[in-house]
Parts: sequence; structure tokens; C-alpha cells
Amino acid sequence: MAQKTISPTRMELTRLKTRLKTATRGHKLLKDKRDELMRQFLEIVRKNRELRLRVDEGLSNANRSLAVASAIMSPEMLEQSLLYPRHNIELDMAFNNIMSVNVPVYSFNTELDDSSSIFPYGFAQTSGELDDALASLEGVFKDMLELAQVEKTMQLLADEIERTRRRVNALEYVMIPEMQTNIKYISMKLEENDRSTKVRLMKVKDMVLETAGYGK
Repeated sequence: MAQKTISPTRMELTRLKTRLKTATRGHKLLKDKRDELMRQFLEIVRKNRELRLRVDEGLSNANRSLAVASAIMSPEMLEQSLLYPRHNIELDMAFNNIMSVNVPVYSFNTELDDSSSIFPYGFAQTSGELDDALASLEGVFKDMLELAQVEKTMQLLADEIERTRRRVNALEYVMIPEMQTNIKYISMKLEENDRSTKVRLMKVKDMVLETAGYGK
């Protein structure tokens, strides 16, 4: 049903046809954007799954080694061994644009006070399992950071997919059908007005001819 306030004029018909053309083109662009966002999202989901498995495995190995080290070493010695780490880590964040969505890109730089070893303790009074725990954590740290980046990207893309989906649906099921209905309504009204005008002109013509003596 056409809007009650619509004005059935040729100017309004032209305006609505222009809007319909723009809306149809925008609908196609938004659908393309939604499909590409979904493709990117599914790729990142697969990457997230792989990273999650690697991180879980690395943390499990580190926890097992740390549990054994805790059983062998005294709590005081364990705490003292880890009290002064040799790592100095700087975390940087940039942004990457994916289909108009700014997603974070994390990177880090690691500096060691002693580049020959990552272990902040001597080996005389510590357990080898503690070495294994720190080595596992060292190996999994990059994956953990990448996993955080991927999960944040997934969240941002999911939000954008939902926004785009709503816009596509609004155009497809509300705006475009409404404009098509209004265009049809105005076209019918204009045709009706044209017919009425023709009928009136014919009647006027007959009246003029009759007055001039050409009638019956």
C-alpha cells in the first residue's frame, strides 16, 4: 500500500525512480560486502581454531612442567627463581582495514638482559622441569598474542556482519518494496488522470462542435 502522504506527481515519480535505482545499487553493494565479510570471518574462525589448539597444548605442557617443578622445589625457591625476569617486552598495536572494519594488529619486541638465556636463575638449585615450563611459555607467547588479535578481529567482523545484514534486510524487505509500491501507485494515478483529461477534452470538443453547429 502506498504512503497516504505521497504526492502523485511526475516530479515525485522521477524522484522515487532515482531513489529506487540508488537503493537497488546500494543493496547489491551491501550484499557483496556481507558475503565478503562472511568469507573473511570463516577464514579467521579456522585460524582461531588452529591457534586455540596450539595455545592449549603449549599451556598444558607448561602447566605440567610447572606442577612437577613445584613438587620438587620449595615454594620459596620457586618464587625466588622467578622473581626477576630477564625479559623486557614492548607491545605495539596497529590497525588493518578489512572491508571498512579497523581490526587490531598486535606485535611485540622482546629484549633480554642476557641474550644467551631466557632463564632468570642459575641451574644449581632449580629443576629441569622449570626450564621446560619457561621454554613452553616462551614458545606459546606469540601464539597467545596472535590468538587475542584473531578473537578481537572475529568480534569486530561479527558486529559489522550483523549491521550489514540489518541494512540489507531493511533495503530488501522494507525500503525497496515500499518505493516500488509507491511508484506503481503514482503511475496508476497519472494514467488515471491522463484518461480523465482525455475524456474531458473529448467532451469539451463535442460541446464546442455542438455550439458551432456541427453537432446533431
